[in-house]
Amino acid sequence: MLPGLEPAELPADAIEVGRILDAWGIKGWFKVLPHSASPEALFSSKRWYLLPSEKVAKTFTGTALLRVREAKEHSGTIVASAREVDDREGAEALKGARIFVPRSSFPTANKDEYYWVDLIGLDVLNREGVALGQVTELLSTGAQTVLVIGYTQDGKAQERMVPFVSAYVDNVDLPARRITVDWQPDY
Repeated sequence: MLPGLEPAELPADAIEVGRILDAWGIKGWFKVLPHSASPEALFSSKRWYLLPSEKVAKTFTGTALLRVREAKEHSGTIVASAREVDDREGAEALKGARIFVPRSSFPTANKDEYYWVDLIGLDVLNREGVALGQVTELLSTGAQTVLVIGYTQDGKAQERMVPFVSAYVDNVDLPARRITVDWQPDY
């Protein structure tokens, strides 16, 4: 474990929200690559749980707790500082670390807004009640978000894509884990 970082247990509701790219400056700040265009989860949580990168040389093992002093946007990127990191060398040692925060610390979404992580795994049915599959991922095409729905046909894994816009999505019922859409299986 790096000096200053304390071992921690990853919360049961932990979601990966980004990675540490590199050191930024000489006072222990570091650059963060968020996994979302809207990194509110990074800004709202003051406790980040780090796991070492699978690809970058490991400078620590297990899960480490990082107490964030400040996270902010700066020149088109996200930069952050933490109590446990006070110089460039410490920040460089975190390079590649995966950042997790508890889902419970995410800001509350507005009406008709959803975190992608909450949509993955939901069943998708059309207006007639025909099961179209389950959401496996979401794609941002620039103009809109697209639901990628996985299903099996004749024993083969298939995908269909449905634009995540009000013209096609009738209802998202998170407690029932279901999305109702105006879409036919043969589209």
